[in-house]
Amino acid sequence: MRPGLAMLIAAFVTATVIPASAQTVPIPKPAPKARDGVQMSASDLQKGPLTTGATPAAVPNPVIPDPRRNLPANVFATFDASQKAQAGRVSSYLSSLQTLVGNFVQVGPDGSRTKGDFYIQKPGKVRFEYDEPSPIDIIADGSSVAVRDRKLATQDIYPLSQTPLRYLLSDRIDLMKDTNVVNVTSDSVFTSVTIEEKQALIGTSRLMLMIGAKDGQLKQWTVTDPQGYDTTVAVYNLDSSKKIDPGLFKIDFTNYPGSNN
Repeated sequence: MRPGLAMLIAAFVTATVIPASAQTVPIPKPAPKARDGVQMSASDLQKGPLTTGATPAAVPNPVIPDPRRNLPANVFATFDASQKAQAGRVSSYLSSLQTLVGNFVQVGPDGSRTKGDFYIQKPGKVRFEYDEPSPIDIIADGSSVAVRDRKLATQDIYPLSQTPLRYLLSDRIDLMKDTNVVNVTSDSVFTSVTIEEKQALIGTSRLMLMIGAKDGQLKQWTVTDPQGYDTTVAVYNLDSSKKIDPGLFKIDFTNYPGSNN
């Protein structure tokens, strides 16, 4: 597996597929500061609530986590009743979704931005289509994930069970029981749940899911890879009632040979 593709899978979606040895990735910048020097809050950064249905929403401004943040070690007893209830509501919301269609905007570790469309059909199926000039599509068919390069007509195949995509694509999930939750926070804008994964050969990565405090809908996620680099994806124009063409989730092995380089 190429290092760049491993990072791509770790971050769900990413704009480029370049071996890590061939790139210098700067540390993500912390959230912007106001004129008085005080770091802006999530509510300052978020332009407004995301909408559902036919009315297009403005492209959201993803909230970039402070790369200097520290997360507590996972000690289940440290979560109070409120935090457990918040995680329970996020679990119920994710479990209630059967289909979800919308747009996304992604901010990579170097600050680059990419947009596109996504389609989810549970359990296990998703498609991310990046807008040009990115040539990347990511397709999960229920058991495998294909990272496709349309320009090169190549794709890499991974087991769905080994990617963070499974958290969004599980038919039902209880975050507190089924994952290693290390942090739960809530304010007037977001409820955030951070999940940690430790893998012997790869290292420790984290996934932070952010749900709107007012409407209870998925707003964005941030994946921190084992090297400490963040990739943030914000979603908008969400529609959970639209019928999706099953063909969108078919992995093409004819025109795009699969490999696990």
